[in-house]
Amino acid sequence: MRIALALLPVLLFIGLLQLMDSFKLVRLRSVLQSIAIGGVAALLAAFLNRALLDGLGLDLRTYSRYVAPVLEELMKAAWVILAIRRQRVGFLVDAAILGFAVGAGFALVENIDYLRQLPSSGWSLWFARGCGTAILHGATTATVAVLAKNAYDRRPGILAFLPGLLVAVAIHSLFNHFVMPPLLSALILLATLPPAFVFVFDRSEKTTRAWLGSEFDGEMAMLHRIVSGEVAGTRTGAYLEGLKEHFPGEVVADMLCLLQIHIELSLRAKGILMARQAGIDLTIGEDGVANVKELAYLEGQIGRTGLLAMKPILSLGSRELWKIRMLQDTATP
Repeated sequence: MRIALALLPVLLFIGLLQLMDSFKLVRLRSVLQSIAIGGVAALLAAFLNRALLDGLGLDLRTYSRYVAPVLEELMKAAWVILAIRRQRVGFLVDAAILGFAVGAGFALVENIDYLRQLPSSGWSLWFARGCGTAILHGATTATVAVLAKNAYDRRPGILAFLPGLLVAVAIHSLFNHFVMPPLLSALILLATLPPAFVFVFDRSEKTTRAWLGSEFDGEMAMLHRIVSGEVAGTRTGAYLEGLKEHFPGEVVADMLCLLQIHIELSLRAKGILMARQAGIDLTIGEDGVANVKELAYLEGQIGRTGLLAMKPILSLGSRELWKIRMLQDTATP
């Protein structure tokens, strides 16, 4: 019973979050990887906590209220920050799932250590830790992920991660002040977290559906013009023609090929997501794998300066880059 109370609630919550993800934005492999990374973060945090507690000369209560929350939230958020910066997170849903998974891994390792140290403790302690502290670790890291993803999409940069970190540290510190009895804190978390996550998921689902429908007709029309050779009569064609004054003709030709492949991959990514929502698990296919490889080759041929010159006609926002990452992951067994 103690083991179940300490470990199962946070795992069940992760399972619930994945069930709510109708577009299956996060693969099980990524969830397990995030749980493992959270566990490693817990081991490192435990070592650093002991070292800092001895080095700073603070009493345990003061340290747990003001120092431990900062250290632990930074350790957990590191993986989330890296994933967002590397365009591995496309929507608020996958941000919430990955963030909660990291926090869950942290909490699992922490609770296993407590089980080892306190083998005969009563069930109330493990209810408070399994449904309180463990859920808190997942919720605070998910909060960092959601707020950071939202801010990073608007203005990329390291400062986009600061508000989420401050909120997470504040919640963690407040929890460690034990303003309320541990059992009551656990019950409040269980009562407030599910509605909050339902709100986030509902908002993200609407955003995802709007994104799937947006620019679909425009992308299809542009792809038809490129394939049929009619792109020269468009504003995109005129822009590419103007680039011949600054780049060799073969580079401009590569730019047109790159634009075509980007559109094809964008349409393919949207098709895969719509199929997932319908319960069909599609793969990228051999031609899609070839497109991903050719995309990387063309980017190397065009170079950074050429890609910057293509910005007016080639969307390279976070979500567009995420689509490419998703297709690359789909191509990986």
